Amino acid sequence: MSKKKKTKNIIGDVMYSTNPNFEYELEKDIETLAPSEQDLRIWLDKKHRGGKQATLIKDFIGNDTDLKELAKILKSKCGVGGSSKEGEIIIQGDFRDKILEILKNLGYKAKKAGA
Repeated sequence: MSKKKKTKNIIGDVMYSTNPNFEYELEKDIETLAPSEQDLRIWLDKKHRGGKQATLIKDFIGNDTDLKELAKILKSKCGVGGSSKEGEIIIQGDFRDKILEILKNLGYKAKKAGA
């Protein structure tokens, strides 16, 4: 038997209402907390990555531009690739100790989490 591709219906930000008085409200940008107020967690993840390790930085509170800027700094200091989305930064490889040191030097409250 052949495998069939499953397609998902992704609507995204589309909103529909039959109410004639309905007004769509755009989400406001989240203000980025100061580095001293951020409480970041650094995880090591191996799941769904083909056996390769990745370092995750979670619990960032702020807008996407500041998250991407922090990810860019971490990726360049570690010399590896990665990505950032939804308040989470993914760095390729196990760089927990180095990232912890970098974040503390930048003024963030951070600590290792997980096993």
